[in-house]
Amino acid sequence: MNQSAWIRPDWTPATIALMVLGFVVFWPLGLAMLAYILFGDRLREFKSDANQRADGFLRSCRRSSRSYRSGFSTGNVAFDDWRKAELDRIEEQRRKLDEMREEFDTYLRELRRAKDQEEFDRFMRERGNRGPEGSYPAV
Repeated sequence: MNQSAWIRPDWTPATIALMVLGFVVFWPLGLAMLAYILFGDRLREFKSDANQRADGFLRSCRRSSRSYRSGFSTGNVAFDDWRKAELDRIEEQRRKLDEMREEFDTYLRELRRAKDQEEFDRFMRERGNRGPEGSYPAV
């Protein structure tokens, strides 16, 4: 954690002043600031745990809805066959879109890496071209 931050979950003059000001203006604000001072360092872990639990719950809901859709029958065989074919077509399109998104994400990562490498190489060239007094050349 960045310990040079002005407001961090610790007993600093700034956080104490904000807590007192919060109690004076509107008591829930002061209470929220007190909770941040006491439990703020655990907030990041709590958030990631909550996100993982929510993701797992949504995944299980998607799985159960897919099994419900595939096992559902209206009694009309022609309609059920058409419906199954459409759902399979949509699932195939979703799979293709996911693959395309992965390819694009990979492309963006490589593009950023190349840009970073180019900036680093330029920095190293400029660093090597420094004059005897150690200043950077004019751009």
